[in-house]
Amino acid sequence: MRLRTTLNNLHLILLLLPFLSLLPLLHSSSDRNLVEQTCHLTPFYDICLSALRSSPTSATSDLHGLAQIIAGSVLQNANQTLSQIQQLLDRSTADPKTEQSLAYCAELYIPVVKYTLPQAIDALRRGRLGFAVYGISDAVDEIGGCQKLLSLESPVSEGNKLVTSLATVALAIIKLLQKGFF
Repeated sequence: MRLRTTLNNLHLILLLLPFLSLLPLLHSSSDRNLVEQTCHLTPFYDICLSALRSSPTSATSDLHGLAQIIAGSVLQNANQTLSQIQQLLDRSTADPKTEQSLAYCAELYIPVVKYTLPQAIDALRRGRLGFAVYGISDAVDEIGGCQKLLSLESPVSEGNKLVTSLATVALAIIKLLQKGFF
């Protein structure tokens, strides 16, 4: 009797084997839906979707993981914008007012990149959501201070806008976490 039960179970497993291979696809599909559902709840759906889809770990992340991915993207783009500012300063032949504005922007970006955002990301990783919100919000304020000094045509303006948009997405996702969504 026991042998017959084992053979029946083995037969059932062999019948189900082709369907078991589809489970990762179903799981991946539901994870993509989490990314899309989350991004729909942020102010910048396209930016959110682009940032999350560019990370291979987003397909298997929960909401907390998605928040960490976006926060990392904020830091990465802030670093790129700071590099751009420093390059413009290094080869600057612009008028003194533009050079002064760029130097001020660098002074604002350096602590954001070295301290504020890394601390906010660490707080997010540790589940200290309020501190993460505070740090990312502070970064947005500092970048806004930079943008106020620059003309809209400044090459740095696009970087400022992207960092601010990504930070706004990160804040929206963290607030979803605070409210217990998903």
